[in-house]
Amino acid sequence: MNAYAVVLMNLGGPDSLESVEPFLCHLFSDPDIFRIPFGQRLFAKFISKRRAPKVMARYRQIGGKSPINEWTEAQRRLLQEALQVENPGARVYTAMRYWHPFIHETAEKVAADRFEKIVLLPLYPHYSITTTGSAFNEWKRVYSGDVAALNYVSDYFDHPQYIAAINERIDETIQTFPEAARGEIQIVFSAHGTPVRFVKEGDPYSRQIQKTVDGVMTARRHSHPHHLCFQSRVGPVKWLEPSTEKMIEKLATQGNKHLLIVPVSFVSDHIETLFELNVEYREVAERLGIETYRVMTGLNASTTFIAALKDIVLATIK
Repeated sequence: MNAYAVVLMNLGGPDSLESVEPFLCHLFSDPDIFRIPFGQRLFAKFISKRRAPKVMARYRQIGGKSPINEWTEAQRRLLQEALQVENPGARVYTAMRYWHPFIHETAEKVAADRFEKIVLLPLYPHYSITTTGSAFNEWKRVYSGDVAALNYVSDYFDHPQYIAAINERIDETIQTFPEAARGEIQIVFSAHGTPVRFVKEGDPYSRQIQKTVDGVMTARRHSHPHHLCFQSRVGPVKWLEPSTEKMIEKLATQGNKHLLIVPVSFVSDHIETLFELNVEYREVAERLGIETYRVMTGLNASTTFIAALKDIVLATIK
């Protein structure tokens, strides 16, 4: 029996243009996000086929696939290396909700390897039923090993090293602004939105996002004016507001010319950061007269973020 395992849980993403439609089908089949009383599989097939051409066009603009898989693998490798310094038997796996390696594939491997302790560590710092909750639910459905070995990490939105990793990226991005403009930057935190109904049902996601923003700005002594908004709305239901597009419009109308966009709920770059923020909303900003528009690079292989994950794992194991 091995010492312990860590399972990094993430969304996953299409690894080719041909993968876009089946990826979307897996996403729309998730009952924790799309609550269809009957016929969900038919709904998922219909809506994914309908949306695939538009989504494929977006992926073409960012290299023809999602980089989230590569970044998650890099994070897995770096975390395993960091943990094995103290415990050579530590193993780190990845488990994706909507693409390979699927959660059921990883759960089967972990069960077969028989670890004394298993830490389920989502790469979502903020808990939502649509992300962490969905991943945990799927793991519980498919895992056949010793459930007593399982340890669930629900969130780490205020972990000091996670906050520090964001601020390192913010500082790096500020250096790319013209020197004369650095004192006039508006920091815009853009988080993935959720339907308002989840908030009403008690989902803590939006409150945790706000606490992360507060923690980041407190740590940097409120160096610049800052704002929080939400992106990636889908469907006709009411979502968290204000939207990122509306926030950009508001700031431009107020005469601001220099925006630093911080993708706060993401720990690696993928379509929401590379296309939605860096292409789609950049066009909005430029049309409105924004002179300097910068999107912060994701945490990706940040050594400070990996240190945060290591600390979380060790604290959970102990």
